[in-house]
Amino acid sequence: MKKERIAIYPGTFDPVTCGHTDVCMRALKVFDRVIIGVADNPQKRPFFDLDERIEMLELVFRDFDCIEIKPFSGLLIQFARDNGSKIIIRGLRAISDFEYEVQLAGMNRSLAPEIETMFLTAAEKFAFVSSSLVREIARLNGDVSEFIHPEIHRRLIEKLELKE
Repeated sequence: MKKERIAIYPGTFDPVTCGHTDVCMRALKVFDRVIIGVADNPQKRPFFDLDERIEMLELVFRDFDCIEIKPFSGLLIQFARDNGSKIIIRGLRAISDFEYEVQLAGMNRSLAPEIETMFLTAAEKFAFVSSSLVREIARLNGDVSEFIHPEIHRRLIEKLELKE
């Protein structure tokens, strides 16, 4: 029996963007299952709380049984081990992401040589999209609807209106 190939796709997803979705869907071309690890890192002071981010990811990926959404805190490599994964997926948007991501991958490899990091570049149309840019543009009343799922867009606008 063939062993299931599981990849971990970690991030804060604050909020999940079309770039995140694109990377995850392309990871499914290589892996049987992708576990989206939603980082619970209060030091980052996320805009959406952990439960909201998980709920939004579950909504975006509701039609995909091979995608699982799980929260995690602590070391990413421990989360990968706990979930039976030997691969961490990291999305790269631009060359500026590369240096930091290579440093992170090197540290993870040093701590857990059995776990590899695989980089997937963002589709060209999402190469400039980040959650923080989406939040900032939306905060300034710019249209970000092409960069996020319609329901995520509604929730983002709703939350921004509550904060005013």
